Amino acid sequence: MPTLIALLTCLLVAGPAHAADPATARLLIFGELHDQPDQQRQVAEEVQVLARNGRLAGVVLEMAETPHNTAGLPADASESQVREALAWRGWPWPPYAEVVMNAVRAGVPVWGGNLPRVEMRAAMADASLDALVDANVRDALAEAVRTGHCDLLPKSQEPGMVRIQIARDASMARVVLAALRDAPPGTQVLLLTGAQHAARDQGVPLHLLRDAALAAADMHVVVFGDGKPGTQADERRSAVFTPQQDHCEGLRKTLGAAKAASASSAARP
Repeated sequence: MPTLIALLTCLLVAGPAHAADPATARLLIFGELHDQPDQQRQVAEEVQVLARNGRLAGVVLEMAETPHNTAGLPADASESQVREALAWRGWPWPPYAEVVMNAVRAGVPVWGGNLPRVEMRAAMADASLDALVDANVRDALAEAVRTGHCDLLPKSQEPGMVRIQIARDASMARVVLAALRDAPPGTQVLLLTGAQHAARDQGVPLHLLRDAALAAADMHVVVFGDGKPGTQADERRSAVFTPQQDHCEGLRKTLGAAKAASASSAARP
């Protein structure tokens, strides 16, 4: 019987059972922090290299909504034409311009994967979304929602916001599967999304694995740096960290000033 040390050694050498070789995985998922330019630069470089080697079949983005895409555009389309095709809004363009344009210039389609905004209100009220993930995942998503809203979100709004996260992950999964169905043999699809959405244990991969739509070994998940707590990935890539302003501090000051002004107004005779 093999010793415990021998078994642990085998596991350490072999790596996670579900990890796919990034060179052969059908799907490459990159989980980023949206305010870190070096992470977007690295993904843009990955897109360029894969496309140059004829291995990239499509790019799916959290930053654009489904069903918008660049499939009908020529390789020399202008940035304004590309933005119009993707109905780009709500996200800054400069950080992602190189990612998108590297694909377009190579004749590779870019697909919006995010849930359309017009569907978000319905998603908040759709209790059937709760059943798409287990209770532990819902708890993890609720914690992420609280943190993302600087612990200022009313408790009553948490379930609806968690459902939006689930619906967004499910939307990206559907677009990825459609892109994979159209992908020529031997090529790959790349998904760029936030680290939380990329996580194997609580993001898009869970929806891809449901009903065996995609095998665990068919995808390779990359998260930059340490990622967020609990974000399970196959690979952690280093990236230059760019310090950012604490948006929570600014939000608390704004809310505090608004409350003070409201109280002052109410106290006037």
